Formats: sequence, structure tokens, C-alpha cells
Amino acid sequence: MKLLKDCKPSETVVVKKITGVGATKRRIMDMGITKGVEIHIRKVAPLGDPIELNIRGYELSLRKHDAQMIEVE
Repeated sequence: MKLLKDCKPSETVVVKKITGVGATKRRIMDMGITKGVEIHIRKVAPLGDPIELNIRGYELSLRKHDAQMIEVE
């Protein structure tokens, strides 16, 4: 499995698992990132943090720390 933080711009991936626990996992899921959802990586900031995503028809910026908890395929 690959982590969301390792994806490159213009790549489209599908969420397989969220490895966070407790409030962190709940916050990620509240943003619309759930198992089976398709995510398009729009761009990555010059220093690699944050990552700009297109998910469920809206744009989302996600920190690398949170992106490392999301396994994708």
C-alpha cells in the first residue's frame, strides 16, 4: 500500500484505509475522506506541506502529518 503523502500531483487514487485513531481519524472522516472515495492530487506546496486535493467535488488542503495516516491504491 501507498500513503497519500507519497502521491504525486495530477495522480488520482482511491482510499483503502485510514490508520489514524480517535479524534484525528474522526476529523479526517468529517472532511469527506472515507474508504473507497476517489482523491485527485492537484498540487503539492514547494516544501511538500500542505497537499491540495480535489475530493467529492471540493478542494481540500491537507497537511502531510494527516496524509500519512491515509493508505491509498
